[in-house]
Amino acid sequence: MLGFLASCFPSRAKASCVFCDVTKENGFNVQYEDSDYIVFNDRSPAALHHMLVIPRKHVGSIKALRADDVGKLRAMERIGTERLDALEIPADKRLMGFHIPPFNSIDHLHLHVFGLPWRSELQHAKYPFKPGSSGKEKGWTWFVEIGQAIRILENGRRVQVAPC
Repeated sequence: MLGFLASCFPSRAKASCVFCDVTKENGFNVQYEDSDYIVFNDRSPAALHHMLVIPRKHVGSIKALRADDVGKLRAMERIGTERLDALEIPADKRLMGFHIPPFNSIDHLHLHVFGLPWRSELQHAKYPFKPGSSGKEKGWTWFVEIGQAIRILENGRRVQVAPC
């Protein structure tokens, strides 16, 4: 009963979240959708192909996720991979990952899916991949690659800007 009542009143996060209203009618170039996820082209592409995979249900960011959310990330990765497969992007020209707050622009979990090359070195600099060391999955960076994020969560840790 409480769940029904809560659903009658939009949350503040959802009411102000542009990604909670992704539809073709709202001007998004939707490439794929199912009951749980939507894929659309980024409005300011950083690479030849730049899409975003988002969950329909509002999730604040990668920092909100825990080990029991790994299935959600795997589903998003699978969908991103399928989109890149459809575009025949070779494996060495693919990158998928998340900006880590406070370095994200929208507070709704969104997986960046890239088919390279980058449009410019400046665009590339916005998505720095840093491998980890000394038992950490990633180094100091505001961007986490999808595989890194999954391994961090599987190990019971949280994604953050600092090495984790």
